Amino acid sequence: MNIVALVKRTFDTEEKIVINDGQINEDGAEFIINPYDEYAVEEAIVLRDEHGGEVTALSIGSEEAEKQLRTALAMGADKAVLIDTEDDLDVMDEFTIAKIIATYLKDQEVDLIIAGNVAVDGGSGQVGPRVAEMLGINCITTITDIKVDGDDVTIVRDVEGDTETIETKLPLLVTAQQGLNEPRYPSLPGIMKAKKKPLEELELDDLDLDEDDVEAKTETVEVFLPPAKEAGKILEGEVADQVSELVSLLKNEAKVL
Repeated sequence: MNIVALVKRTFDTEEKIVINDGQINEDGAEFIINPYDEYAVEEAIVLRDEHGGEVTALSIGSEEAEKQLRTALAMGADKAVLIDTEDDLDVMDEFTIAKIIATYLKDQEVDLIIAGNVAVDGGSGQVGPRVAEMLGINCITTITDIKVDGDDVTIVRDVEGDTETIETKLPLLVTAQQGLNEPRYPSLPGIMKAKKKPLEELELDDLDLDEDDVEAKTETVEVFLPPAKEAGKILEGEVADQVSELVSLLKNEAKVL
């Protein structure tokens, strides 16, 4: 079974984001594999070990994303592909990214594509479903369990506090939700082996894509941090007095009454 795990380079979730002149300042920031994509890589490896085949980690972005792909290789992926779009990163949106991925994958023999449910930096959750639509294959999101038997696939997915069981067939794209598995840490032997595993680098020209083909459908108007939270206010005195003061604050300051 040939499996592709989609991997995105994102800020470490512990990083403090700094905005300068409407742009995110990446100087000195730590980057990691998007945490939801770690679930995707782990599940791809588990299914490969169970059914045979190979796992390809695929990423789009600048050359710096090679580090995250090497991490996926150290976890156990067999090979990696980086589509270098560094010169076009500022004008890319979810449509553009999905178009590039789908264009690459349409010529590959792929049984299963696993993506993260969302990226922690953008949170749109659009790329996976868009890729499936462009490839004309089924898509199931927010999965927490997957069983493959030949071409038959049984999936459990998260649905707002409950679960749903779905039966479908390969080829298929799924997006991984928290709870699907526990991603492994790359071992020292895995890290050493990753250095020798193939990592192919491509550019948009290699995919025979024109600028019009990947023109973004959305525009980022402004990037800004949320306003700083003001200190809370503690009400004191008798309960009746506190209630009266609270109502006054909600009406006169918060303007919610």
